[in-house]
Amino acid sequence: MPWFVLYTKSRNEKLVAEQLRKRGIEVYCPLLKTARRWSDRTKVVEEPLFKSYCFVKLEEHERAQVFGVQGVVRYLFWLKKPAIVRAEEIDAIKKMLNEVPHECIKVTQFQVGDVLKIDSGSFAEQSGVVLRQQGNLVTLKLESLQMMLTVDVSKTMTVVV
Repeated sequence: MPWFVLYTKSRNEKLVAEQLRKRGIEVYCPLLKTARRWSDRTKVVEEPLFKSYCFVKLEEHERAQVFGVQGVVRYLFWLKKPAIVRAEEIDAIKKMLNEVPHECIKVTQFQVGDVLKIDSGSFAEQSGVVLRQQGNLVTLKLESLQMMLTVDVSKTMTVVV
């Protein structure tokens, strides 16, 4: 069975996951343990790794079952089809959360206009302005070379300048 990506209302990821579990649906909501500081105390809380997303493992014909759960908005689509995440990718997320200290994990969305510096590859040390991002692919405008470049940030480390 494939893993589908559910888009949830903001701050409803854990609630949606719990309600889906109660209905017997296999769901995965990766959680990060982070220290939150209030004026009088610090507390470790669990927050979703991916804001507004949960993963559900269902057969294609069972996908409508999730819409009875409060907080579910829709499925995430890719190329006009429901987005599917491979089991190996879910396993990799689980492994990372088990092996890597949570304070070292950060999900970054680049904004249009951000300036990035490429750390490796043929264009190492070049800086560019973010024009758009689609998943791991970030399109940069490299002023110094008068060109546009699409970088896979999962393979090329980038640093915001």
